Amino acid sequence: MQYFNFKTIGIAQTPFTQRFGIPRQPGLVPEAKGVLKMDSHPDFQYALKCLEQFSHIWIIFVFHAHGGNKWKPTIRPPRLGGKAKVGVLSSRSPHRPNPIGLSVVELERIDFAAKGGPEIHVRGIDLLDGTPILDIKPYIPYADSVPHANPGWASAEITRTPVEFEDLALTKIAEAERVKSPGLKLLIEQLLTIDPRPGFQKRELPPDAEHAQGTDFGLLVKTFDVKWKIQNQKFVVYDIEEVEAKD
Repeated sequence: MQYFNFKTIGIAQTPFTQRFGIPRQPGLVPEAKGVLKMDSHPDFQYALKCLEQFSHIWIIFVFHAHGGNKWKPTIRPPRLGGKAKVGVLSSRSPHRPNPIGLSVVELERIDFAAKGGPEIHVRGIDLLDGTPILDIKPYIPYADSVPHANPGWASAEITRTPVEFEDLALTKIAEAERVKSPGLKLLIEQLLTIDPRPGFQKRELPPDAEHAQGTDFGLLVKTFDVKWKIQNQKFVVYDIEEVEAKD
C-alpha cells in the first residue's frame, strides 16, 4: 500500500452548517451558493488565472465530518429507499476507503483581491461548511459529459414534493432577505422539494401517507432553523427562527 500526504488549498464556505439537509448531489439546489476561500499564498493568484473563463468547475474535497474513520464496503443508498445494499465504490457515500468527494458546480465569479486569499463564488454547491478543498479543475463538456451514459441503480428520477409557506414564515423570511439573506425563500424551497430527510423518515412518513399529516420537522439553513410540516401531501413551512452561531 502506498501513502500520500495532501495539503488543502482552501476551505468551502456554504449555507450548510450540519450534515442533515445537505443536497445529496451538486446542482440539485441552484440557489445553494458558496465560496471557496483559497490559501493566502501569492501563488494561488497565478494558479487561478483563466479559470474565470469556464462556466463550471470540479471541486475535489475531503469528507472531513462523515462520522468515523472506518470505511464501509457496502452501503444503503437513499435513492433506493435505504432498503438495498450496493458496493461503496458504486456509490457516492462519504464512507469510502479514502474519504474524497467530487462535485461539479457553477462558477459565478472569482475575487482575486479578497482579503486573506482569492475567493471563488459558486452555485449549486453540496458541501458542508468548512469542507477542506484538495483541488479544483475546469469542467469541460466535450470530455466530462457523456449524454448516453447508463446511470445504473441511480436511474430513477428525483421525486419532488410541493412546498408552501404560511404567512408567518413568509413575513420572517422577507425580513431576513431584506437584512442579510437574499434568496432565502428560494433556497428553502429548493432544499425541501427534494425531501432532505434521512431514508428511514422518508420510508416511515411519506408525504402522501395519512399518518404522516401534521408531522413537524426542522432544517438548519444558514443561521435559520426552518420549521416545517407535512400537510395535504405537501411540505409546509410555518416558521423560521434565527439561531446563534456556535463558537
